[in-house]
Amino acid sequence: MSGTPGRLLQLLSLLQARRDWPGDALAERLEVSPRTVRRDVDRLRDLGYPVRASRGPAGGYRLDAGAELPPLLFDDDQAVALALALQLAAGQGVAAEAAERALATVRQVLPARLRTRVDAVRVTPLPTTGGGAPVDPAVLLAVTAAVRAREVLRCDLLVAARDGDDGDLRPPRRVEPHHVLARGGRWYLLAWDLDRDDWRTFRLDRLRPRTPTGPRFVPRPVPGGDPAAFVAALFRGSRDPGGAGGWPCRGEVVLAAPASAVAPYVGDGTLEPLDDDRCRLVAGSWSWAGLAASLARLDVDLEVVGPPELREAFAHLARRAGAAAGR
Repeated sequence: MSGTPGRLLQLLSLLQARRDWPGDALAERLEVSPRTVRRDVDRLRDLGYPVRASRGPAGGYRLDAGAELPPLLFDDDQAVALALALQLAAGQGVAAEAAERALATVRQVLPARLRTRVDAVRVTPLPTTGGGAPVDPAVLLAVTAAVRAREVLRCDLLVAARDGDDGDLRPPRRVEPHHVLARGGRWYLLAWDLDRDDWRTFRLDRLRPRTPTGPRFVPRPVPGGDPAAFVAALFRGSRDPGGAGGWPCRGEVVLAAPASAVAPYVGDGTLEPLDDDRCRLVAGSWSWAGLAASLARLDVDLEVVGPPELREAFAHLARRAGAAAGR
């Protein structure tokens, strides 16, 4: 879409993306004069969009919220991004059916040109790994509301079900909710546990918020300053997101294979090419036996550089493999 209609769509997109826009900045983004921006703003007002203007050297424009705001408009990139996000929502285990209905609703109101582009973006999200249950949207809303309000969350924790039952609830906990994160198809809450006086992660599909929430709190600084890095370190058995890898067991090996052949399978290990037929790999795991097994699955000859615990783990793995083979 080009000309005035396309420029109006781009202007509306910019106003929706940011609270306040200086007039000169809008003119620069749209590659037009400030006078043209003023005319385009008047056109949006005629269409019913409540655009407020402020005067003076720092004057600019703002799109106010309103009960009678006309339907939102999407440019090509926004439409494709929205379609992709709604399709991936099912793979994250939250409101999959609602996401599908939302995508169908959005598709119906798009012009034919954009509908064709959206229909071309088809992805198949993988189901939640590890057998985890989908997250109840009400739980997600309650937890994220407590995060935003900085209110202590009182919650019950569901123990993993066994023998086909629904599981039992542990005694209620009091936590200061800080961040909600998605990892490997599951949703987690990073919180300061007031009953344990420490950082904890809680799976949202096993968390049952109680109402009302508790008092407001002052957020604590997350170790390292990056919640995603800190949670990733916790999953590796470390509390130092800036540490060397984070895994409690780390070893180094030389693989008899080019780096390009094993790179897709080393996860968060550090790979270094040595020559055309060899590479060096530094990797970690929860245990030495687990590390030896993960390296053995690469199915290439290797030399253990260290430490001695990794060599011992390979020897133990060899004995168990020999016993399993009936030797």
